[in-house]
Amino acid sequence: MSPLPLRRLAHSASLYGRSAARVLPRGRRRGSEERLVFVVGSPRSGTTFVGSSLGAQPGFVDLDEVSPLKAAIPELAALPPHEAAPRLRRIVERVRRLALVRHLRGVEQTPETSYVLAAALAAYPRARAVHVVRDGRDVVCSLLERGWLGDDRTGGDDAGLPYGGHARFWVEPERAEEFARASEATRAAWAWRRYVTAARAAPERTHELRYEELVANPAEAAARVAAFLGSDPEPLAESFGLVHDRSAGRWRRDLDSEQVADVEREAGALLRELGYETG
Repeated sequence: MSPLPLRRLAHSASLYGRSAARVLPRGRRRGSEERLVFVVGSPRSGTTFVGSSLGAQPGFVDLDEVSPLKAAIPELAALPPHEAAPRLRRIVERVRRLALVRHLRGVEQTPETSYVLAAALAAYPRARAVHVVRDGRDVVCSLLERGWLGDDRTGGDDAGLPYGGHARFWVEPERAEEFARASEATRAAWAWRRYVTAARAAPERTHELRYEELVANPAEAAARVAAFLGSDPEPLAESFGLVHDRSAGRWRRDLDSEQVADVEREAGALLRELGYETG
C-alpha cells in the first residue's frame, strides 16, 4: 500500500476510534474473528487498564473506546436488544474493517457499553464480557477529581457528550430533577450504581473482575480471566502485573462525612450486595 492511501485510511479510521489507526500496520488477513471481548463497568473502575492489557495479548487488538459507538449508546440503550444489536455491530465492524483487524479478537472498552451489553452480546454470539468492579466510594473519589458531573464543568468527552450536572440517559426519568439538584458526590455514586447494575445484565457470558483483587494478586486475576476467555494466562499475567495502585480505600481519607453519607444513601445497598462494608 502506498503512503498516501495509508494516510487517507488512517485519517478515516481515526474518525471511528483512536486505536484504529494505531493497528493499521498489522495488515489484512482473510476471515473474521467473532470472539470479541467487551470490557464494561463504571468509569474510573480500571476498565482502561484491563482493556488495554487484554488488547495487548497475542491474537487480540485493543479497539479502545470506539467514539461513534459511545455517541450512539444513548439512542441504542432505548431500543430492545434485538433492534440495537445490528446497529451496534455495523458500527464496530466499520472500525475493524477500516483498521484491517477483523482477523483479531477486538477488545472494546467503552464503559457506556454496559447499558447495551445484551445487544453487544447478541450482535456477537461468540463474544464475552469482562466487568471490572471497584469499590464505589473509591470510584466517587476519582470522579470528583475529574469533575465530569459538576455543575460548573464545561466541554465534553471524545464522543461529543457534554460534561456537567445534567441528567444523562442512564438516570431514571422520574428522578431527573432530583439528579440535577443532588450533590456531586451523590451524582457520582448514582453513576457507579447504574453502570454496575447495567453491566450485570448477562452474567452467563460475563466475568466479574474485582479491581481490588487485580491489584492484590495480578497473576491469579489473570488466570481466571484467561480461563474465561480461553487465552494464554502467562502474557496476561505479565500485563496485569504492571498495575500500580495505592488508592484502594482512599475514600476513607478523601471523602468527608457528608460525602460518605451521600454515597451510602444512593448506593449503599449495592455496595453491601457486592461485599463492600459500609457504615
